[in-house]
Amino acid sequence: MQFNEDAELDTSQISDLRGVGGRVALGGGGLGIVGLIIYFVLSQLGGTVQLPSGSGFEDVGSGEQVGSEALKSRCRTGADANRDADCRAVAFINSVQAYWGDQFARSSRTYRPAQTNFFSGGVRTGCGNASSASGPFYCPADGQVYIDLSFFRELQTRFGASGGPFVEAYVLAHEYGHHVQNLLGTSDRVSSRSGPDSDSVRLELQADCYAGAWANHATQVPTASGKPLITGVSAEDVANALDAAGRIGDDFIQRELGGGRVDTTQFTHGTSAQRQKWYSIGYESGDPARCDTFGARNLG
Repeated sequence: MQFNEDAELDTSQISDLRGVGGRVALGGGGLGIVGLIIYFVLSQLGGTVQLPSGSGFEDVGSGEQVGSEALKSRCRTGADANRDADCRAVAFINSVQAYWGDQFARSSRTYRPAQTNFFSGGVRTGCGNASSASGPFYCPADGQVYIDLSFFRELQTRFGASGGPFVEAYVLAHEYGHHVQNLLGTSDRVSSRSGPDSDSVRLELQADCYAGAWANHATQVPTASGKPLITGVSAEDVANALDAAGRIGDDFIQRELGGGRVDTTQFTHGTSAQRQKWYSIGYESGDPARCDTFGARNLG
């Protein structure tokens, strides 16, 4: 996939906190794409996730800060997104938020953009303290997305995902799916926190489906200048996103990283097959209304 080189980027949607503070204790209360699963796995293994350097994103040393102003100066257009991984993340965030702004407007609703925070090591949020081991997550209490961009390398090195830019897009679009759920009040419906048919699983699968719906429209979502950011999505891009979805299912992670035993009572995000199914429903239909996982009798 490629970005329109003339399209403008908006870095005001991102706060770059990398290099600020240090690693802190794993917190709770956020809605993460893999955070709760990783927490379960680590509690079984008694270890911590060590994120590797050289991820392709800006590597930040101890006491060093990248900063939002530096990001603003580097990431101005789609041309920057084509050559710089940090700018690529900015472009995806811009596109996803523009998509939901349009979808809300079509329903006579007002979309409130969410701030995304790039961090390294640890971060303080409205949901408590969190470390990079939490994975990317959305905090309903402050309405913001948090991500250590090294996670994308972790998907490849630890989870065995094929990787690629559209995997990054899937992860970010999933977290913004949680923001949409928060704005619509869907998050308030969660009462059961674990189990194969739990509300938590339904919430996560719906966020996957929302990510797929955005992906369907990705090449048509314009920036403020009227030019679409993304010029093309290939079959390989979609296949990579589906591969990543399969690598972060409850069953896959418990089996491959948790010692081989699958405990369905601990499911919080859905199986690999379910995550792939609901992303595909969103992608193939392009219709967020088809993402009613709470009304579905069979989640797949």
